[in-house]
Amino acid sequence: MSIFVDVRRCPQNHPCPSVKVCPVGALIQQGYKAPKVDTTKCTECQKCVKFCPMGAIQSIKGK
Repeated sequence: MSIFVDVRRCPQNHPCPSVKVCPVGALIQQGYKAPKVDTTKCTECQKCVKFCPMGAIQSIKGK
């Protein structure tokens, strides 16, 4: 499984609320840009996927 951010769904005009939900600090946001997933830290718990109100953070099986 792989977690990624679909920038087309992210409004990129505010601090991402999902960044605070990540228990290992794998979501990184610079300014108001779409957050990025640090795959070296991500445990694929999917808390950010479930929390993202815009559905921009998604998971894909098999990657």
